[in-house]
Amino acid sequence: MGKADEQAFRDFAERQAGALRRTAYLFCGDWHTAEDLMQATLLKLYQAWHRVEWRDNANAYARKVLLRTWLDERRRPWRRAEQRDGELPEVADAAADPDLAGERLWARDLVHAGLLRVPPRQRAVLVLRYFEDLPVSEVAVAMGCTEGTVKSQTARGLVALRAAVEAVEGRVVAS
Repeated sequence: MGKADEQAFRDFAERQAGALRRTAYLFCGDWHTAEDLMQATLLKLYQAWHRVEWRDNANAYARKVLLRTWLDERRRPWRRAEQRDGELPEVADAAADPDLAGERLWARDLVHAGLLRVPPRQRAVLVLRYFEDLPVSEVAVAMGCTEGTVKSQTARGLVALRAAVEAVEGRVVAS
């Protein structure tokens, strides 16, 4: 790889590492695993960086590589035995009402706990659609499926998320 390509990759990696890590965290629910996924994704991107045709849309390609890397990791049997207990990142909001802060944290934790119970492909669709705010067409490209599949997985994922949140909330209220 030439110096110009090397510098272009470094610039891209510096700009996108944080976003890739946050998306990976939403996929897997653990910051350490998210860091590993982000690094594996950047390594794969580095190895393919010489291909010029996708660089105009490098962010979309990076999300696709991240998604594939996460799905590959989930398929490994030794990963299934581990349970992660991560936390969603805190986001400072100067305009936030302090009286509602506890409720917001509780709701955030409740949704995150429910999200981790949603099947992987449905979770990926929900993360890309609602947390990454991607349109259906871009999610379809990232996941390698049709837009209709994205829409149906979104609907099923929302049903699964709703049920999971209600189950988690029921346990929290009962205890």
